[in-house]
Amino acid sequence: KNTIATRIMKNTLPKFLLFLAIASFGTAVAQKQQAIPEVEALLKKMTLEEKIGQLNLLTPGGGVATGSVVSKNVEEKIKAGNVGGLFGVSGPDKIRQAQEIAVKKTRLGIPLLIGSDIIHGYKTTFPTPLGLSSSWDMNLIEQTAQIAAKEATADGINWNFSPMVDIARDPRWGRIAEGAGEDPYLGSQVAKAMVRGYQQKDLTNEATMIATVKHFALYGASEGGRDYNTTDMSRVRMFNEYLPPYKAAIDAGAESVMSSFNDVDGVPASGNKWLLTDLLRDKWGFEGFVVSDYTSVNEMIAHGMGDLQAVSALSINAGLDMDMVGEGFLTTLKKSVDEGKVSEETITQACRRILVAKYKLGLFKDPYKYSDSKRPKRDILTDANKKLAREAARKSFVLFKNENNTLPLSKTAKIALVGPLADSKNNMLGTWAPTGDPQLSVSILEGLKNVAPNTQITYAKGANISNDTSFAKKVNVFGPRLEISEESPEALLAEALKAAENADVIVAVVGEASEMSGEAASRTDISIPESQKVLIRELAKTGKPVVLALMSGRPLVITEELDLPVSILQIWHPGIEAGNAVADVLFGDYNPSGKLTATWPRNVGQIPIYHSEKNTGRPAPSEAFEKFKSQYLDAPNAPLLAFGFGLSYTTFDYNNLQVNKKEIAQGEAIEVRVDVTNTGAYDGTEIVQLYLHDVVRSLTPPIRTLKGFENVFLKKGETKTVVLTLEADDLKFYNGSLDFVAEAGEFEIFVGGDSNASLKETFTLN
Repeated sequence: KNTIATRIMKNTLPKFLLFLAIASFGTAVAQKQQAIPEVEALLKKMTLEEKIGQLNLLTPGGGVATGSVVSKNVEEKIKAGNVGGLFGVSGPDKIRQAQEIAVKKTRLGIPLLIGSDIIHGYKTTFPTPLGLSSSWDMNLIEQTAQIAAKEATADGINWNFSPMVDIARDPRWGRIAEGAGEDPYLGSQVAKAMVRGYQQKDLTNEATMIATVKHFALYGASEGGRDYNTTDMSRVRMFNEYLPPYKAAIDAGAESVMSSFNDVDGVPASGNKWLLTDLLRDKWGFEGFVVSDYTSVNEMIAHGMGDLQAVSALSINAGLDMDMVGEGFLTTLKKSVDEGKVSEETITQACRRILVAKYKLGLFKDPYKYSDSKRPKRDILTDANKKLAREAARKSFVLFKNENNTLPLSKTAKIALVGPLADSKNNMLGTWAPTGDPQLSVSILEGLKNVAPNTQITYAKGANISNDTSFAKKVNVFGPRLEISEESPEALLAEALKAAENADVIVAVVGEASEMSGEAASRTDISIPESQKVLIRELAKTGKPVVLALMSGRPLVITEELDLPVSILQIWHPGIEAGNAVADVLFGDYNPSGKLTATWPRNVGQIPIYHSEKNTGRPAPSEAFEKFKSQYLDAPNAPLLAFGFGLSYTTFDYNNLQVNKKEIAQGEAIEVRVDVTNTGAYDGTEIVQLYLHDVVRSLTPPIRTLKGFENVFLKKGETKTVVLTLEADDLKFYNGSLDFVAEAGEFEIFVGGDSNASLKETFTLN
């Protein structure tokens, strides 16, 4: 019993059996995918080099790059069978040319995937995603994705690097603009809506495209709010707070996933086997393909993971299928196979996933299905598309303050329109809109004239977005976004004050240039630049009614501005129909209904700040300072503007909150009812929100978590009973063993117009 052989068997047999189990699971997955005979027949014909070629994604350049590297000799590499897909190229004729090279000039004639970053619309650009999420309208969000897919496929693109579903709780991080904000429940609903919009039910339909969930995973938790930076958190926090939107998108059928730049548990995501295989494939059952972010495989060298061959082998063994631009797979994988560091079966499996995607798109049947030269004119920038963009923009706006009920404005009022963003087409589309044309957008000045042609409008720039020339140079990488006038700041201000002299009301369009947020646009100071603060202060001193139309891609610190006697309408970066949508709301043709999906801090010292925080053992009973409680010396704990907050031109009252059962069993749903009344003078839409608190559980619970919402339109004086349902899964969380459970005990329900909702009911889960 104590022989060396016995000890070896004792120690190795369980591992061997585990190996067999894993191998059997891998074989089962392969057999499941082998249900596509055409793909399996093609794989048998392919050489190792041809399989590796399918794992290579290149960009020929010419468009707006999403990274600093541009591929070389792309046409020759396609002919050599060394390219599986392209991005950064569009137009039916160009796509046809690329597919003809792949189909007619390679041995096996395998068509290409054609990808692109279509983050918030293609040519018809919608509000930036953070703004769009503020509509809380999932049908609308799905429609915007569907229009984006229809336009992009008309221009030859069949694969979209969207949706970006990263949870973000640090507004210093510029890419917060690209997602749905801080909440995993809301983020999951948005993720599902966008996947449905892009892919619909049939990828062989010429107007649908593959959706790519990104960035997997935890990218929104980059330390210090600095782009590409490291992340570190517990598994419990991952599963409860950051992973749900990714899983929701996978469950909705997303066919592709993009790995993120950051590390997870010390291993960069693009080479993280736990993330890409154990979690994504084995636990969640994802069967699509995983693509790296732009050169993220190569960037693992700088992370300290080895040379190009080492990081390429690490990535494909971890479960990454396609290398974006870096070409490490292309140049090193054969050597790794020869040296026994990567198996050919691993490469075959990755290639299989790419080929299956092409098969699902119908490319083997018709490689030119996205090359119909008649479609762009028929499907792109149609009146219907622009109408939806206008609706999406105005539904995204959030009213922060309506000083003395200045809004809505009269269409006969004399308006002084001032501010550096008031007549700036270049900033209307917002960040990460490389496929849109800023010059086709409607400026705020144009929109006011379109909606109220008889209104007397006097325009003055009033200030530069910033007077800092070095800052402007960083912002203007993609073209003129932050333009500094040849006139002095003093002269600009004088012109604005002169315009205000004879005006009934002043509308100042201020905030961020489009590229002051987005990728590689992190900021430590997220207040309005001082050049514009001076303008706002002086306008407030005139005694005239002042409306700030605030444009940004992130939550800003506006403590000073909110204290001034001004009205504030947050308009994000509204997209191609910007001016028309802003005018609709300012003049009251549409009553603003947007609600914040990310908390706005009082200052950067409060960051991270979000609505679903946990209590400490020494919670502050109020904002009044008390020693030895969890408080700041120099600021309240409460944010400036809470998650879910947003005003209207009318007012809403909530009454008669009820639950249909005071006790429920495991697996049961519970129905929540509340009466909502429009008590003001305008018809309007209210976003009714439901928050849940698990009073006692095995892991410390958040104070509140969002678990339901509904957009309700009410005529003035009208009352409706809103019914929200808490499903059994809404009571569950991931415990210390990462089991998804609902624990017996008392639950509190809060319903209202934001995360500070005061109406409360309770029930017990047995």
